[in-house]
Amino acid sequence: MDIYLKRRRGKILLLLVAVLIGVASMMYTNWLTKKMANEERVKVEIWAEAIKGINDAAININTPELSQLQTRYLQFLNMVSEKNTTIPIIIVNPDGTFNADRNIAYKDERKDEVLKRELEKMQDYAEPIKIDLGDGFELMLYYRESSILRNLQLYPIVQLIVIVIFIIVAYFAFLATNRAEQNQVWVGMSKETAHQLGTPISSLMAWIELLKLKDVDPTLIKELEQDTARLERITERFSKIGSKPELLRINLIESLNSSVAYLKRRSSEKVIFDLKYDSNAYIETPLNGALFSWVIENICKNAIDAMGNNGTITIDVKDKDNQVCIDLTDTGCGISKTHQKSIFHPGFSTKKRGWGLGLSLAKRIIEIYHSGKIFIKWSEIGKGTTFRIILNK
Repeated sequence: MDIYLKRRRGKILLLLVAVLIGVASMMYTNWLTKKMANEERVKVEIWAEAIKGINDAAININTPELSQLQTRYLQFLNMVSEKNTTIPIIIVNPDGTFNADRNIAYKDERKDEVLKRELEKMQDYAEPIKIDLGDGFELMLYYRESSILRNLQLYPIVQLIVIVIFIIVAYFAFLATNRAEQNQVWVGMSKETAHQLGTPISSLMAWIELLKLKDVDPTLIKELEQDTARLERITERFSKIGSKPELLRINLIESLNSSVAYLKRRSSEKVIFDLKYDSNAYIETPLNGALFSWVIENICKNAIDAMGNNGTITIDVKDKDNQVCIDLTDTGCGISKTHQKSIFHPGFSTKKRGWGLGLSLAKRIIEIYHSGKIFIKWSEIGKGTTFRIILNK
């Protein structure tokens, strides 16, 4: 249980680190974009002053008094004007018509349409800059952020998306590796268990035949034969883990009845099995009887432990068009919401004794071998739990 809590905390920590990196990146980029936006504003103001200076110099361009210094000043202003290659700019006349524009792509036939659309964006972006050309003639210069600044604003979002994708890919890669390792452990452990059980079972069968030749109570021999047969079924179950089991179309109700009968014989009289289905019904379902009965017995044994050998296990079967739903409800201690997410993980157990393999095997048998579903339908602390199994017909 501690292992899964640590893993869950590790995943949460990984997610928090990714979020913090993304938030820090966005905050830094936001600060950087504001600084660049201020610098672009200054550049546009300088550009506006250059336009005004060019206009003032052009008024006196033909006068004989034009000095070499003035000529160089005019050249400098033209250079400043030419240097803006990134910031979109529109200059509007006092009557609202377009005077000039810069760094805006358009076709000649769509010029007015594009400039109007760009002007609306610029009006929302920043206050215009006035260019006073004298004699009451005043131009309005509009601008908005450059393409470089726009791309910079998108960078933290792209970075965050990349981080999230990386975490998702890493998580599923780890999950696939972990499942592959678990599968190898399951197969190896199951095959070895089946192999180890084979020898003592053969010896038990030989001893039973020997006892039949002696003057031994037949009732005792019958019980020994039943227990030996039970061990053979358990060995068969273990041997099928890791290989594709054969599914036969058999009566689901008959398999349930057999499992309940076995559990009744080995449970306390205080444990009541309440069957809400017709025990004489016939519901044909593709099943591996040995493995399916293992699932039912595992869930019921867990329920008996949860009830302290005193309570009711209710089994209900709902026969639908293409599916069969089996609900197993106990009156035990219930399962907390925290543990419900981990209850099917191998090695997870709330009991002091136990390997935590029963429900994990049950999930594997139902979902992998029978292509069905098994999950906790309902559970409440102090009241009980309902497991639901869904099988395809």
